Amino acid sequence: MEKFQGADMVTILVNLLIKEKDDVKNPKVRQQYGMLCGSVGIFLNFLLFLGKFAAGAASNSISITADAFNNLSDAGSSCVTLVGFKMAGAKPDVGHPFGHGRIEYIAGLIVSGAILLMAVELVRTSAGKIIAPQPVEFQAVTAAILLVSILVKLYMAYYNYRIGKKVGSAAMRATATDSLSDTCATAAVLAAGVIGKLTGLQIDGYCGVLVGIFIFYAGVSAAKETLDPLLGQAPEETLVHQIEEIVLSQEEICGFHDLLVHDYGPGRLMISLHAEVPAEGNMLKLHDAIDNTEAELRRKLNCDAVIHMDPVVTTDKRVLSLKKNMEEIIHGIDPVISMHDFRVVKGPTHTNLIFDIVVPYGYKISDDALAAQIQGRARERLGDSYFAVLQIDKACCKIGNN
Repeated sequence: MEKFQGADMVTILVNLLIKEKDDVKNPKVRQQYGMLCGSVGIFLNFLLFLGKFAAGAASNSISITADAFNNLSDAGSSCVTLVGFKMAGAKPDVGHPFGHGRIEYIAGLIVSGAILLMAVELVRTSAGKIIAPQPVEFQAVTAAILLVSILVKLYMAYYNYRIGKKVGSAAMRATATDSLSDTCATAAVLAAGVIGKLTGLQIDGYCGVLVGIFIFYAGVSAAKETLDPLLGQAPEETLVHQIEEIVLSQEEICGFHDLLVHDYGPGRLMISLHAEVPAEGNMLKLHDAIDNTEAELRRKLNCDAVIHMDPVVTTDKRVLSLKKNMEEIIHGIDPVISMHDFRVVKGPTHTNLIFDIVVPYGYKISDDALAAQIQGRARERLGDSYFAVLQIDKACCKIGNN
């Protein structure tokens, strides 16, 4: 595991307070990171609020004062994040057998809502300042406070993004995005003060509106990142590759499909998939291989896994030949389409070729038209005694070459 480098404040606190700092897959360690970053965020944002509020009052600047209250809301948001991490770490119980991990996403959503409300209020206040502008007294100490604020917010964005990426926290990455937006907003406020001082132009209200827009954009971005896992999103490509590597490392498993990843909060995943195994194999040996695969997924990815066995014919030359023909037909229509669960059922008058295909969401051809096209090409290639009976599935993630 990559270790944190440097000697900044958060790194020092991590080394002092988190004993197993590299074991980020451990829910307890992950919770410690979240609570530490939340506490540091509260402290720094409250200091920035005090400094900017004093500067805004001294200079009669609405944009500086609004930026100060934005930092106060950030401190409140850090409180929500801290409490969210604490509650998300609660153990599973009878009513919540998969734990409470999604509380972290809810906390991030609350933070996003606070950001959006602050943005709307800031734009409203700034619009009033545009209609009735008031003189701004911009002093050197005010500029110094804003410059320090920019540096502090850049640092907050840095450590939140770095640790958020390491522990896989959408809430912390949202906080990093918010900090970057605050940096841009404060830079706009500083620019307004400098321009006003040098030229006498009263653009304080306009810069307040610009700050509000930056904050609103940050709120929307943060909301999306925390809302997506709550609604259910496709698993990350890296995770799919890890699952693929573990599953296919078992000699008895020929392939897999119908992978579903249920996210019950960071570090709390439920995985289900269908594993193809030789129909001619020993059932007890195959079942043992499936159990071993589930255990390895649980150990390496810290998740619960349920695997359904799909027996497929691997030695019958006629079945393999028909399967190859159908694969060529399907790939001839579009290489993006994949096939699985192929089996042959022979009757007295015709033979059914039964299989599933996987197509992406929003595919250019409707399901009925695609099925008719495949069935027509199968009859042309194999003869009228062969019927393609297919089920169309939608791809929620990309597996191998599929």
